[in-house]
Amino acid sequence: MNGPVENSPRVAVVGGGITGLAAALRLVERGAKVRLFEASPRLGGVLETETCDGFQIERGSDSFITNRPWAVDLCKRIGMADELIRTNDAFRKTFVVCRGRLCEVPEGFLLMAPSRIGSVLASPVLSPLGKLRLAWEYFVPRKAADADSDESLASFVRRRLGREAFDRLVQPLVGGIYTADAEKLSLRATLPRFLDMERDHGSLIRAARHEARNKPHGEAAEVSGARYSLFVTPRRGLTSLVEAIAARLPAGCVALNTPVERISRRPDGSWDVVLGEGSEPFDGVILANPAPVAARQLADVDAELAGELGRIPYAGAAVVSIGFRREQIGHALDGFGFVVPEVEGRKILACSFSSVKFAGRAPAGHELFRVFVGGARHPEMLDLSDDDLQRITCEELGELLDVKGTPVMARVARYRGAMPQYHVGHIKLVEGIEARTKAMAGLELAGNAYRGVGIPDSIHSGEAAAERVLACHPVPRVEASR
Repeated sequence: MNGPVENSPRVAVVGGGITGLAAALRLVERGAKVRLFEASPRLGGVLETETCDGFQIERGSDSFITNRPWAVDLCKRIGMADELIRTNDAFRKTFVVCRGRLCEVPEGFLLMAPSRIGSVLASPVLSPLGKLRLAWEYFVPRKAADADSDESLASFVRRRLGREAFDRLVQPLVGGIYTADAEKLSLRATLPRFLDMERDHGSLIRAARHEARNKPHGEAAEVSGARYSLFVTPRRGLTSLVEAIAARLPAGCVALNTPVERISRRPDGSWDVVLGEGSEPFDGVILANPAPVAARQLADVDAELAGELGRIPYAGAAVVSIGFRREQIGHALDGFGFVVPEVEGRKILACSFSSVKFAGRAPAGHELFRVFVGGARHPEMLDLSDDDLQRITCEELGELLDVKGTPVMARVARYRGAMPQYHVGHIKLVEGIEARTKAMAGLELAGNAYRGVGIPDSIHSGEAAAERVLACHPVPRVEASR
């Protein structure tokens, strides 16, 4: 890692979540002088691991995907690659609630592309008419290609697979990822792969079967639901990743409990970061915080840009982490969890069997669940008390998993306005935001509000923003001594 030299650019990173940490680390690696401002008393944002009564709880995200390389690459750079653990191969499947009971997501059905039509036809999840309509997808003509068009996920899936497949399978599976309203969610901004499948093969079924036939030899096959073989997490939890990055930042780099009120531009093109007790000058600024916060901070710099940032909507969710003794649970727990369709009319969105999915998450003889409530469709759930959320969770798990008795541990984490919603038109909106930002040298926006919500995308966003700042304000080269 290169240390800063005398004339290295000074760069402010605003926001200490994983995006801001990744940006700060990349700047330090490139030899810049960095200050990271975080309004809260801790780093990590929604990444937070808690240990309670022998349970290892992830209060926010619990893992990241490896086919988007940036998180794994970061772990390698900071010496954490050996800490990453994969999901348990023995239980790589997902359930969906169907008429009050858990049914397996049909084998080979990955989000919305059935590679094994036979398993769908044999599944009890869809009615005979629903199965017939899904099978007819093979013959549904592709939509005329238009590079500027956008379509909601709900519209796309109903058009290709039918209403019942959307209601019973796709909506809960995708809703579990984005906590979003599928009627508004942009397919182009979230899952463009499926648009490519329609364009290139004319059918999702045809495309999925083609991919299955051409899977590299030895690559693990997925059973159902999400692509679980691609997910990893640090053995000691995601807080260990946050701590490892922070440990590589220079002493005095991080300022906690330090909210940034606004950003202003100096006549020479440099920047002031305005704090509660004055301001600090910088050559460049990376705003790695939620879009509404960035909008307020930029209001005096570019009102139109601030307005565009304010158009990105957000949703919230609560995560109820709850533990039971194994003998309290009647279900076999032979999968990684279940998702709940809206048509079931239940109060929870999904449940992850954390102690089945990853090793070391519960003490011996116990199981840990992560239950999700709220989301874009049910924001009112976040206003309930912790006791009410725990009671609802116990009632739902009792009905669906045959769980009896009082939990041995329960924790509630609330995230209001934490998940950006990629509505139809999102890409065009982001392109406009990026164009206005590009006109102001040294200012960059980064985070999950723009081009990807996962941990790898957030890391990539922060690192790319750091590289762009340094392209405007390069670190002076130091000649090696002879």
